[in-house]
Amino acid sequence: MPATRSPARTTAAMSAVSRSVTAEVARRLIRAGDAPTGLSVSGNLSFAGEPGLSTLPDDLTVGTLDLSGCTRLSQLPRGFRVRRLDLSGRWNPEHLLPGLRCYELDLKNTAITALPADLRVEYRLDLENCTALRSLPEGLKVGSLILRGCLSLESLPDGLDVYFLDISGCTAISHWPARGSIQVGRLTARGCAQLRSLPRWMTRLAQLDLRDCTNLRELPDGLVVTSWVDVAGTRIRSLPASLKGVQLRWRGVTVDERVAFRPELITAEEILAESNAERRRVLLERMGYEAFLAHAKAETLDTDRDAGGERRLLRVPIKDDEDLVCVSVLCPSTGRQYVIRVPPTTSTCHQAVAWVAGFDNADEYKPLAES
Repeated sequence: MPATRSPARTTAAMSAVSRSVTAEVARRLIRAGDAPTGLSVSGNLSFAGEPGLSTLPDDLTVGTLDLSGCTRLSQLPRGFRVRRLDLSGRWNPEHLLPGLRCYELDLKNTAITALPADLRVEYRLDLENCTALRSLPEGLKVGSLILRGCLSLESLPDGLDVYFLDISGCTAISHWPARGSIQVGRLTARGCAQLRSLPRWMTRLAQLDLRDCTNLRELPDGLVVTSWVDVAGTRIRSLPASLKGVQLRWRGVTVDERVAFRPELITAEEILAESNAERRRVLLERMGYEAFLAHAKAETLDTDRDAGGERRLLRVPIKDDEDLVCVSVLCPSTGRQYVIRVPPTTSTCHQAVAWVAGFDNADEYKPLAES
């Protein structure tokens, strides 16, 4: 805890240094409780991981301030001016936010549950992995809004106005606000399994990443994307006329409409002849391991039986790449067949299912009943 500030020490500190100081000098003064009012700090001022910090001087001006983990800080100072502020970490800094103005605010990994309506962030607001966050203020306006991994957030605020929006892993979000604006920039919505549509007010983007939005079946007619759209893992089977000519991607790899929407036309011969490893990976995913192994006449390396029935270890050599090795197993409760890729050095079915179960040493995998 900083020492109690005495008038004599404060006067001495003010006469000894200019109010415009380096970050190193500012840290020393603030830690000692001798920082004068109106301190202006050049450079990056950091108190990261210092839970003992409890006060900052009034009228503090600083470009970049790192207060991550400063759990005893009760309030921000009067007249506080900051450009970039870091409040990240495993704590809840909600009490510091009312009335705050800054260019960039980092709140990732905090226990924050809501933001005050009067918070103003001009450029970038980072709320990644704020798993307790449940609401955002109506009319929130910021250049880049990062909500990745906000598992408790069920909806976005009405009147949201951003250029870049990342809601990847926000698995509770199921609908869009009635009013909003995401213009010019990028929407990243990977793994938002509850989303079934995009809003009509979303009309123009540069990039659109919809990977693993498993319930999304179509894109609105009238949407224009000037760069690329990633549709991997969605139920989208065609694009509206407004997206004619857009670059299609599948997990970051550029593909054509045949690969994205008509995988039944992909052949094993095409996959075996493909020289680009990333594109070959996509072709395999789209065709499916089971179909590929059947058409490529896979070699059987090993067979045995478990509670589900026969298991087979299959291999297809891939030119200029590691072999494709998969284990084929049957689920004893449903009778469904599963084909799972395993490391190319796998030599037995038992070793394969042990690896799938998370065992590096197959001898340690001894289930009562394998499935």
